Amino acid sequence: MLKSDAGIPTGRILTVVAAALVDGDGRVLVQQRPPGKPMAGLWEFPGGKVEPGELPEPALCRELGEELGINVEQACLAPATFASETLGDRHLLLLLYAVRKWSGVPQARHATALRWVRPLELHRLDMPPADKPLIGLLEALI
Repeated sequence: MLKSDAGIPTGRILTVVAAALVDGDGRVLVQQRPPGKPMAGLWEFPGGKVEPGELPEPALCRELGEELGINVEQACLAPATFASETLGDRHLLLLLYAVRKWSGVPQARHATALRWVRPLELHRLDMPPADKPLIGLLEALI
């Protein structure tokens, strides 16, 4: 098995895509992780895992449809920033896209709650460790 320089098996890299949905008022949508899931109760950007053989952009469009019931075209995904963090024997690569255009009204299908917040307010929310470093860069983009 191939290993990275950090000693993590290369097949154990977990690629996750997430969206910073930005409304007309400059607010960002976050969702609260449900009970029974890892990091339950924390607020996060909506998205999910990239499946084997799937590209990041189609994966994010699929995840936003499943999680929020909205339709997002790949052309509306603007790469914003990323985070890279070791999680036990795996390594998380989180790709964040800014999204300003979608169809439908976001609904909490797989989350406890949804919340629209100003980028500055994200600092006060309990968020997963990988999401926290993205806030400052997101503030600068919006």
